[in-house]
Amino acid sequence: MADEPTGLWLIGARGSVATTAISGLLALRAGLVPPTGCVSGQPELADVPLPGWDHLVVGGHDIVQTPLSKQAEELADGGVLPHRLLGPITAGLRAVDAEIRDGYHPETHQGSQAEAARRLAADIAGFRERHHLARVVVVNVASTEPPVQAAPEHGDLTALETALADPRRSVLPPSSLAAYAALHADCPFVDFTPSTGVTLPALDELARRRRLPYAGRDGKTGDTLVRTVLAPLFTARALHVRSWAGTNLLGGGDGATLDDPGRAVSKLESKARGLTALLGGDVTAPLHIDHVPDLREQKTAWDHVSFEGFLGARMTFQFTWTGLDSSLAAPLVLDLARLVAAAHANGQSGALGSLAFFFKDPLGSDEHRFAEQTRELYLWARELA
Repeated sequence: MADEPTGLWLIGARGSVATTAISGLLALRAGLVPPTGCVSGQPELADVPLPGWDHLVVGGHDIVQTPLSKQAEELADGGVLPHRLLGPITAGLRAVDAEIRDGYHPETHQGSQAEAARRLAADIAGFRERHHLARVVVVNVASTEPPVQAAPEHGDLTALETALADPRRSVLPPSSLAAYAALHADCPFVDFTPSTGVTLPALDELARRRRLPYAGRDGKTGDTLVRTVLAPLFTARALHVRSWAGTNLLGGGDGATLDDPGRAVSKLESKARGLTALLGGDVTAPLHIDHVPDLREQKTAWDHVSFEGFLGARMTFQFTWTGLDSSLAAPLVLDLARLVAAAHANGQSGALGSLAFFFKDPLGSDEHRFAEQTRELYLWARELA
């Protein structure tokens, strides 16, 4: 497994997270950087048969045409990538660029969604054949979508495929169409976004029918990561949280995307579900996401926790988290590609709940406490080893 060539196919391959992941992979291969932030490099996972950095081949879909080298330059200016890496990885970025195909854009697509899915799946299958890959893991790192209205076809694969063949209908959002295409290409799927993606029951049916694993959703990189560590403190000590208010200030592409209230809803709902589960019930938890272009790739989160102790004593806890989102997300994308590839080689299928560690709104698991998620990840890794 470790020596088998494995594909990483990125949906949103020219975005900030994807470009950082690709740049980091190229730098790791060249021995220019250590694997800081890569969980799959931890000693607890050392015995898992993971594809090596040298054996990961990258391609993807995107609806934008900006070259990866240009995106990397902008990320370097924003402090995400060291400028010294740009020269050594330029040739590698061009090689990956040659493997990026046009993605699905509902406004410009002509014909049925079934036809679009066949084209997307053929792109992935062609990539696998060209590079003689043992398997390809598809990871969605595209922009967050607004929530979609449930349709009866979302619950039944046969009904869904009938609807997909109708050129007058668009029954799936782009993230779910990408998942459908990946599964039809016999590829495991990872949803690193809060979009609908692979969450539909019909797509779970398809994954299980084809014996494919999937994981998601919404990568846990910043404020929510801290919350999943801190919230169990209050419940374990029988302290009553009265409110947990937060403000997120985002620059870059993520900030611009979430400036759209419709798209922000998916992210807000994902964060809220996790906090509710952690605190054992509903809690007043207003959260605001504001786009601040001046921050560029940086994101700052401020949280204010009001809690009650013995004899009704009122107390507060506040923290501020500032980070570079792409730098935090990119190594997790590489981790997930390696771990899901190992799960696929091991014959696992359906939602990989043991990978809840990586997600705000984990599929296949109701566990949100970070320490418990870490323990579950290591137990799962021992089974794979």
